[in-house]
Amino acid sequence: MKMKIALFLGLLLIANVSFAEDLKVGFVNIPAVLEKAPQAEKAKKRLEQEFSPRDKQLVAQQKEIQSMDEKLARDGAVMGASAKANMEKDILNKKRDAKRAQQEFSEDFNVRRNEELGKLQSRIVEVIRDIAKTQNFDLLLTDGVIYANDQIDVTAQVQQKLSALPN
Repeated sequence: MKMKIALFLGLLLIANVSFAEDLKVGFVNIPAVLEKAPQAEKAKKRLEQEFSPRDKQLVAQQKEIQSMDEKLARDGAVMGASAKANMEKDILNKKRDAKRAQQEFSEDFNVRRNEELGKLQSRIVEVIRDIAKTQNFDLLLTDGVIYANDQIDVTAQVQQKLSALPN
């Protein structure tokens, strides 16, 4: 009985070793792919184009507030009490509005950036899966890899295939 168990374990060990020799493993450096993907550059330009007018509006708001602050500091001593109080109130309201507008801008920008990033990541996953299938990889790793030999790094292939896709 012990002999049969030992023989079975020995055969199981030999089968695992021979399977490991045929295992094809690869690695993809996703941050490098994201950095060099032409789709990432296009997405960045789309975001800049979409949010540039609002950014300029926020800058203009800040300049107006700064100008009002300077005028209050310069002319505050010669202003009447009610005029000074009104100007301080106006400045406070404009600062509150500017802060709210800045928060909305940041939230909207982050939502759009995450949408664009999600689309790009989906395309990258499709490309990686396609490479894995066409080149018969058993396992392709991405994050959490401490070391990967250059022979198993398929990052350049992913970048090349991603560049060939339409933007």
